[in-house]
Order: sequence, then C-alpha cells, then structure tokens
Amino acid sequence: MRLDDCHNFHDFRNLAKRRLPGPIFDYIDGAADDEVTHRRNTESFERCDLVPRVLSGVGEVDLSVTVMGQKLTLPVYCSPTALQRLFHYRGERAVAAAASRFGTMFGVSSLGTVSLEEVRKAHRTPQAFQFYFHKDRGLNRAMLERAKEAGIDVLMLTVDSITGGNRERDLRTGFSIPFRLTPAAMAQFVLKPVWGFNYLTHEGFRLPQLDSHVDMGGGAMSIGRYFTEMLDPSMDWDDVAEMVRLWDGQFCLKGVMAAEDARRAAEIGCTGIVVSNHGGRQLDGSRAPFDQLAEIVDAVGDRLDVLMDGGVQRGTHVLKALSLGAKAVGLGRYYLFPLAAAGEAGVDRALALMREELVRDTTLMGCASIAQLSRDNLRFR
Repeated sequence: MRLDDCHNFHDFRNLAKRRLPGPIFDYIDGAADDEVTHRRNTESFERCDLVPRVLSGVGEVDLSVTVMGQKLTLPVYCSPTALQRLFHYRGERAVAAAASRFGTMFGVSSLGTVSLEEVRKAHRTPQAFQFYFHKDRGLNRAMLERAKEAGIDVLMLTVDSITGGNRERDLRTGFSIPFRLTPAAMAQFVLKPVWGFNYLTHEGFRLPQLDSHVDMGGGAMSIGRYFTEMLDPSMDWDDVAEMVRLWDGQFCLKGVMAAEDARRAAEIGCTGIVVSNHGGRQLDGSRAPFDQLAEIVDAVGDRLDVLMDGGVQRGTHVLKALSLGAKAVGLGRYYLFPLAAAGEAGVDRALALMREELVRDTTLMGCASIAQLSRDNLRFR
C-alpha cells in the first residue's frame, strides 16, 4: 500500500499500522478502559442525517471561518497532540508546514517534541499553545510568559486531564516514554526497520517545552509520572480566571463537556472552548462531544466561540458539527495516522482530501459558504 492509495481516514490508519511499531501505533489508536467512548465519538455522527437543498445556485464555495480572532481558510484545524516525533521523525515540523500551506491553525502541545518558538518562527499562520495546569504555579506562569514572548495567538488550557486516563493497550504493550529498548522493543525495530532507522539516526527525542522539568533519561521524572505527580487535580475556576487575566488575549478551555462549565468559562473571560473528551482517552463512558454540542452552543454560542473535536473522520462529520453551531472542528488522529504513514506528504494529502470533501459536500448541501449551514440542514434519528 502506497500513499497514493490512501483515500480516507481508514486507508491512512492501515498504512500507519504497517509502518509503526505495534506499541506506538496502539498509543495513537487506543483509548481509555474498554474504548467505548472512543468508538462512540464517531458513531454519534451516524445518528444524524444531512438534508440537502437543491437548485440553490451554488458557484464558488467559501470554506473560511474566523475563530477566536483568527482567520482560517478551512473550518478544521490541527489539534495539539503530544509526542509527534515519535510517530515520524519530523513530527510537529511536518504538521505545521502542512497546516500553514492550507491556511489553518496548528496547535503545539506542552508535550510536543519541537519547541513552540521554532514552529512560530517558521510559520505565520495562526498557532495555539496547549498546556496543562501544574502544581508549581511558577511553572504555569513561566509557560504562559514563554508563549506570550513567542507570539502565540491562542492559549489553550486542557482541563480534562488532571490525571492520566487508564489506557490499557499501553499497559499491555509496555509503551513508555522514554521509549525503552527492551527485547520486545528491539523486535519492533527489526519488524519496522524504516521507523527504527529514522528514530536512531535523527536528533534525539526530547520535550522542549518541559526540558527542565521532565527527565527524558528515565530518571527522576518519566512522562508517565508527569501526569500523576506534576499536574494539579485541585485546579479550579479561580485558578483559570487568574490565568485568563494574566494572558489577556485569546484564551480557550479544551475539554469542556457540560453546558454549565461552558457558562463558567464565558463568565471568567474565556474567548473559546473546545467541546472534547480527549478522543476517548480519559474518562471512558463519557458522552460524545457531537452529542453535547447543540446544548453547549445554545448556552454560550453568543458569548464565546465553540469548537469541537473527537471522532471526526469525514467532511460530512465536519459539516454536521458546523451546522449545529461549532465555529471550527479539531482534527487529531485524522492527521496523526497520515503523519506516521508518510510524514509531511501524508498530512498534506489528508488535508487535501478533507478540503475536497468539504467543497464537494458543501456544494451538495446547496450552500455557497460555511456560514449558510444551519440546524435546518439536519435531522436526528
């Protein structure tokens, strides 16, 4: 199977599975507990039908949106995800370059493997910095100031990961960061020689946002212990309100699932929220973001920008979310599998396919622009 043979999410996933060592593929593919929520995220779109209008005189289709003050050419963006250079040696560099070519926003994770400064200098398209809330308040302020000095457009605080989820696939495969060369890991190098060669011959794996706080040598603080020892589960609304004031710019909460929490976010001055359950990787059994979207848009859609991620695999999924009132839709696994399969060329192809689907499907809906989508276009079974 070649990149040219990839025409949808499932093709990219299959190609990534062929090219990645098993534990690393399962880290991307897996989720918490029985992975019920992970499956439900995509299934939720299938209970909603599109109702197209005909004879609408559609000519050119305008896919652009404005989200938290950022003009995007596409209504999708590349959500911040961790450890990207573990999947492909170019990691965030490849994804940022592709997102820039398509004129959309790219998110850098605090667990990213390329520095936010490097990506900011290389690309001027909108950029978000995602971070976690630490017990060390000084560290939180330092990360905020670092992002401000780098020229980050949107600060994105993840609030659904105050402790790590129970990802049993990782427990079974022995996945860990740093990646340890156990006998099983060495066997994966043999089975996936291209990945192994690239991993060993390119720059060492590191977490530049947290270099001075997480020991990638496997000593005092491994990545597993980062979640359980450094993050602060006692974080509350007062803590976030203080960060909103300190940032004094576009501030987004990622991981909001309840309408009341969305109202609180608006009250403390957030300019955006992401309706998200972390791709099903945290609390298994939680509701799908798409199923919560209408309720949250009704509660706060006139006070801040509501974004959504989780389970998105098709352009029609994006159109359904936009029709319910989401301002834009985040992509995660949708671009991670192409990254793992073929690096920058893979992400380019995935975004190109998404753009083609969005243009075609918006045309078939009888709309000349994303702004014309509404709940009148939808019926729920």
